[in-house]
Amino acid sequence: MWLMVAWLALALVHTPPALATFSQRLRKQMYGAEGSGSLDLILVHRGVLFLAVVSVCVLAAFHSSARTAAALVTSISVLGFLSAYVTQGAPKRLRTIALADAVALLPLAIVCFDVWASLTA
Repeated sequence: MWLMVAWLALALVHTPPALATFSQRLRKQMYGAEGSGSLDLILVHRGVLFLAVVSVCVLAAFHSSARTAAALVTSISVLGFLSAYVTQGAPKRLRTIALADAVALLPLAIVCFDVWASLTA
């Protein structure tokens, strides 16, 4: 039960940027980007990648065979952003995203512990 909750919590954390795929207004609100040009295309693509993270987290919640790959992808997402955030001087504009990813560290630790235990059993 807790494992499923952890996977679904990770999916939830990644849902807002995934939804930005479908909404220019949301991209502007989240990233402050205007709705045209190459930057908007990159942000749409970013949203699609987050949609992939959400999808693999939901899949892992219900299918244990997906959990190793899902843990790897989700760890890269969460830890990658937090590392970049810190090395770039913790920009205030991105603080909410950093806080969401910091909260995601707990469910991420739960799922990674489960994956590690299954790989070393």
